Amino acid sequence: AAVEASAKGIQWTFAPMVDVARDQRWGRVVEGSGEDTWLGVQLARARVRGFQGPDIRRDDSMLACPKHFAAYGAVQGGMEYNTADIPETTLREIHLPGFKAAFDAGAITTMSSFNDIAGVPSTANHYLLTDILRGEWGFKGLVVSDYTSEEELILHGYAADGPDAVVKS
Repeated sequence: AAVEASAKGIQWTFAPMVDVARDQRWGRVVEGSGEDTWLGVQLARARVRGFQGPDIRRDDSMLACPKHFAAYGAVQGGMEYNTADIPETTLREIHLPGFKAAFDAGAITTMSSFNDIAGVPSTANHYLLTDILRGEWGFKGLVVSDYTSEEELILHGYAADGPDAVVKS
């Protein structure tokens, strides 16, 4: 995929999707690696290495962007943009290992997710993006928002308006 895409000038892909999905009603299930965390870790690592190759500066490689950070596959009722009501142990044992594997394999970008966890949307979640991602894991790369996730901060009732959403994200 990287060889063919980079030949056309594509330098960044919004993949791999490493969300663990255990509710088959969720419309993004087909995009991911399934419901098994171990398998998801193996595929996340392999896909990042496949996209980026041995050196991301090569003409036939492109940046990987593991998504959706984090726990988007745990949304309630299989509904997009919904709440993921999950305990800390489930977050760390089920939903974060694929991301950690992708970053350990060299991914330097990631995409935040639409969902909220305990009422805090992922795009503005200090605990996820700062404490875990940057603090614990030492991630120094780029976090890109998904589609309209800043606007979703308003719809989730977390931000008052557009400028507030931008500051919070």
